[in-house]
Amino acid sequence: MKTSLQWVGEKAFSYQSNSGYMGFIDGAAKDSADAKGPTPMELILVGLGGCTAYDVVSILQKARQDVVDCQIKLEAERATTVPAVFTKIHIHFLVSGRKLKETQVLRAIDLSAEKYCSASLMLERGGVEISHSHELIEVS
Repeated sequence: MKTSLQWVGEKAFSYQSNSGYMGFIDGAAKDSADAKGPTPMELILVGLGGCTAYDVVSILQKARQDVVDCQIKLEAERATTVPAVFTKIHIHFLVSGRKLKETQVLRAIDLSAEKYCSASLMLERGGVEISHSHELIEVS
């Protein structure tokens, strides 16, 4: 996997991902009117959310669960000293579907966290405490 970045001024960089997608990251404060994109740390959190969300939905579909929506909300704490690494991350899953089995949802979350989500495993091995919670939402 490869990616490239190009400095575009101040604390901002444009990037092109391995798969050809382009965007911006910016180290400027999020309340800056000149910010061109999310911070690198925000993208790490987005990547973690995307990784585990993909796993959970995929595992539930393979278990023949009738999933119609899945939202992931992440909250992170960072160290107060440099480097301001993540110290804790909480991932909350809101899984909507028809007659979902809670045991299957818990199994999917556990499998993602313990076996499949590379981002989660990498962060945990780096000392980040990751916790999970979930809600099941029945739809008709």
